[in-house]
Amino acid sequence: MATGDRNPLYLDEEYAAKSPHGSVVAPPCLPYAFSRLSIGYRGGLPGVHSMFGGSHWRWFKPLPIDSEVTAQTRFTDLIEFEGRFAGRMFKQLSTTEFTRVGDTQPFAEVQGWGMRTERQTARKKDKYGGTRLASYTEDDIAALADEYSREQRTGAQVLHVDDVAVGQEIPTIVRGPYTATIAVAFEQAWGGLFVRAHGAWFDYVREHPAIAIPNAYGIPEPPEAVHWDSQLARMAGVPEAYDYGPERISWLSTLVTNWAGDHGFLEELYCEIRGFNLIGDLSRGRGVVTEVSPPDEGGSGRVRLDVWIENQRGDKTAKGFAVVRLPGR
Repeated sequence: MATGDRNPLYLDEEYAAKSPHGSVVAPPCLPYAFSRLSIGYRGGLPGVHSMFGGSHWRWFKPLPIDSEVTAQTRFTDLIEFEGRFAGRMFKQLSTTEFTRVGDTQPFAEVQGWGMRTERQTARKKDKYGGTRLASYTEDDIAALADEYSREQRTGAQVLHVDDVAVGQEIPTIVRGPYTATIAVAFEQAWGGLFVRAHGAWFDYVREHPAIAIPNAYGIPEPPEAVHWDSQLARMAGVPEAYDYGPERISWLSTLVTNWAGDHGFLEELYCEIRGFNLIGDLSRGRGVVTEVSPPDEGGSGRVRLDVWIENQRGDKTAKGFAVVRLPGR
């Protein structure tokens, strides 16, 4: 519900019982909620801002409802480089494996990466200064509501790999306009890293004093407050509060699974976050087929797609590729 995925395969037990899976299954990116570390953030560098950079998901089999899941994360790399946003930056990478209790092999794994940036340097560089913020009329909102009502899903119909061609565009999805409420919805579902209240928060600040950022009232806030507090976002060099990057990756997974239908299976999704999705921004997920492999001996073939998120300014704020397994005719 936090990512706007209304596919009944993930929500409706009666519908899902008639699907090839026989029960409700997890949407592809739900495992983000099983591990707060799966987004690629690591410790160290106290007081240095963290920003999500991207994910490379691989799925091996569906996850049925009532599964108990374990997650194991290992740090894999630390890369220093220069960037236009904040000058000297570090890219922290890790891999998380998700395994259903009782199984010996994971059902999914994700490589995630986060960027560590200096807030003061980002403010000085002001890369996003002059960004034009969005606003909407009643007619605009009515048109968006209509677009949401027409979101296409293949569902129980079978999409055969034989009927897919290179260059084919898949149906677009819309997400937003982005609000602080949407950020909080995702925060509630994922679990967050630093969100605590009252004495628990002050206990945490006592142990990790560099984690706190004073807000407009002088009250210490966690770094995650940049997702709903625009003043704190500007302290990090961003003109307005902005989304959680894993949200956009989840939107792209929905884009692909809407198209692939209940008989398809999303095997891989690689996505780089390339810009900020600010309060007020409207995002559309788009995709185009780039490769089609014919059915193998098992009767299924694979389709590779370029996928991306584009905002109302025409900026691609996230992009990557997906690989889907589809049945042969």
